Amino acid sequence: MNVFAVQLDIVWEDKAANHQKVRQLLDQTPPAPGSLVVLPEMFATGFSMRAAVISDTASQETQQFLAETAKAFGVYLAGGVVTTGKSGQGRNECVVYDPVGQEIARYCKRHPFTYGGESDHYEPGEEVCLFAWEGFKVAPFICYDLRFPESFRAAVKQGANLILVMANWPVTRIMHWEVLLQARAIENQAYVLGVNRTGQDPTLSYSGSSRIISPRGDLLVTATASEGVIQTEVSLADLERYRRDLPFLADMRG
Repeated sequence: MNVFAVQLDIVWEDKAANHQKVRQLLDQTPPAPGSLVVLPEMFATGFSMRAAVISDTASQETQQFLAETAKAFGVYLAGGVVTTGKSGQGRNECVVYDPVGQEIARYCKRHPFTYGGESDHYEPGEEVCLFAWEGFKVAPFICYDLRFPESFRAAVKQGANLILVMANWPVTRIMHWEVLLQARAIENQAYVLGVNRTGQDPTLSYSGSSRIISPRGDLLVTATASEGVIQTEVSLADLERYRRDLPFLADMRG
């Protein structure tokens, strides 16, 4: 089965424009039915701290778009949305829909980006999250989570073997994005799909560099700084064989 990463230049706080961009990119590179398709963090708005303004809780327009798009293409679709939590603060979430448009997973970013002010406007999630796809156990994470390997290890201990990281990761620290994604794949013997945005928001520039990495740490496919879709085939049999031949995970302690 194939996985797809959709990299786009997000229009600032304009949900309708970004929905249209995603649909056009998928129309240009249609994923096969049953594929797993991943969009960036906050793909419909950009990394805005105006959580109350961009929240999708009342209108649910972005969540409806994701459900309808998953059903239209017959794919599993993961996208970043903002909702409102019980605290009144925002929740930076990844929501996953199956090929009939049903929600099957919802993960809230466990590590708001304090340096960027996110923790002042968004509440942290508490748990890792797994969902099933074509025999894989998939764990989604969001941007700054990438700097905290203990969360990834917690997911792997629950059986994760395919890791998603959706992000708005700026060009100034893009080397960290690239190296840490590869590290998460190597240390967890898992496929890692990192999907970043490109372009600019009011304060930062982004250079894309979305990538899909094998459990061995090999770069299977990488994106440039342009909008577009990257894809590759992943093999559960190959992953299981690799983990069996080199059973490093069996030596985890704690």
